[in-house]
Amino acid sequence: MVARTAAAKSMAPVERVQIQSPHLQVRPAPPGSASLSRGSLLCVDHALMENRNGLLVHTRLTHADGTAERLAALEMIEEIEGRRRITVSADKAYDTKEFVRELRRLQATPHVAQNNKGRKSAIDGRVTYRPGFKVSQRNRKRIEQAFGWMKAVGSMRKVKLRGRAKVGWAFTFTAAAYNLWRLAKLQSA
Repeated sequence: MVARTAAAKSMAPVERVQIQSPHLQVRPAPPGSASLSRGSLLCVDHALMENRNGLLVHTRLTHADGTAERLAALEMIEEIEGRRRITVSADKAYDTKEFVRELRRLQATPHVAQNNKGRKSAIDGRVTYRPGFKVSQRNRKRIEQAFGWMKAVGSMRKVKLRGRAKVGWAFTFTAAAYNLWRLAKLQSA
């Protein structure tokens, strides 16, 4: 799917996780890889996070391909009901002209990390000079903390379920458990 704008809401899309299932596409094993010698079945799980409290507000599981993360992020942002203008913070992989254009069409301000290595960034000075941009970039780590918790505590590191529907359900259930754990931390603070 990380909290800024006048409404102090911002969403951050996600990370890649390897999950095995017979219903997902097979990727060839990398050369010299012992653990993936027969290839691996991959899908990508995505999460959208509200940045003020660090709660996951939307999850999705898709087939792994080169654009799955950006497409899922746009779909999850589109599905937010009754929302005001939001900001969306993300890493350098989301710094593409198409993604930034679609965010602006969805009335979302792109707080995407600039990718200036060998090309021009799609993020211009209209966004980067604002103080909220720096805050968004600093808070992007919360989505990584959520995925770390889901892998370490929520048993998402090696999913033993088969089928995309079951794996997606397990991911959503684990995200809900993370939110409960996070709410307890917020109440005690």
